[in-house]
Amino acid sequence: MTILTVAAVQMNSQQDIDANLAAISKSISQAKSQGAQFVVLPENCCSMGEQPATAERFDELSSTIADFAKDSGIHVLAGTLPCPYRPDGARVPDGRLRQVSQLFAPDGSQVARYDKIHLFTATVGDKQGRYDEAATFEAGDKMVVAPIATDNGTFWLGMMVCFDLRFPALSQRLRQSGAEILTAPSAFTYLTGQAHWSLLLKARAIDSQCLVVGAAQGGEHQYKSGTARQTWGHAGISNFKGEMVAQYEQSALSDNDAQDGFALVTASLDLAAQNEGRQNLPIFNCHRLA
Repeated sequence: MTILTVAAVQMNSQQDIDANLAAISKSISQAKSQGAQFVVLPENCCSMGEQPATAERFDELSSTIADFAKDSGIHVLAGTLPCPYRPDGARVPDGRLRQVSQLFAPDGSQVARYDKIHLFTATVGDKQGRYDEAATFEAGDKMVVAPIATDNGTFWLGMMVCFDLRFPALSQRLRQSGAEILTAPSAFTYLTGQAHWSLLLKARAIDSQCLVVGAAQGGEHQYKSGTARQTWGHAGISNFKGEMVAQYEQSALSDNDAQDGFALVTASLDLAAQNEGRQNLPIFNCHRLA
């Protein structure tokens, strides 16, 4: 068999880390009950904002999510957590952090760590207006392709985060390095998500001929400073042909989903069908500029 069932989680994370962890735990358990072998959490899954304080708990929060993976017996991608140190253990200078996505195996071990390469920089016509992740974060500089080993075989995961979706070269390089599935845990602003989110998921799937999984933050997030941020949501999964095979159809969680603190969308990667599609349209044998 060459089937991998994937769940993308949509959350409305606030700055109550314990409440967010409770929602994460429930989402993984529910995904497992629906047959998922791999669960993708969104960017900033443990807290929207409060990055320095959250970063000081990086090891603790990582261990907690690893335990959730072990308890469920499935692979879990811990969307992103802010981290005060680089992969080699060196402290990030100038008080900045790394935005880190981690893959945990069913035994709770860390399979891979990816540090977000492209940092969000934009002026958006919303309440916040200007976004500059580089003021808080240091960019990563290494692509990551990691194995998802299941009873159905091993599937190769290329790891991305949010703003990475706007850079087709990354998805193409991940494919060239063996990726069969791409993850994009995200927290798109409402306006940029409304304009481009679904389009980008589908475009990167077409570029790479991979399944692309977009877990998402959605709704309004209240900050302790009194400000608020609105994210687009619409967690979605695109197949290699650029067809959105699963999507949550709104930004804010429905009343029923809000009680749990999450929503799920699921889809399956049929690796045999994807490989046949790649053979029928062998675009990676035709590159002239990549």
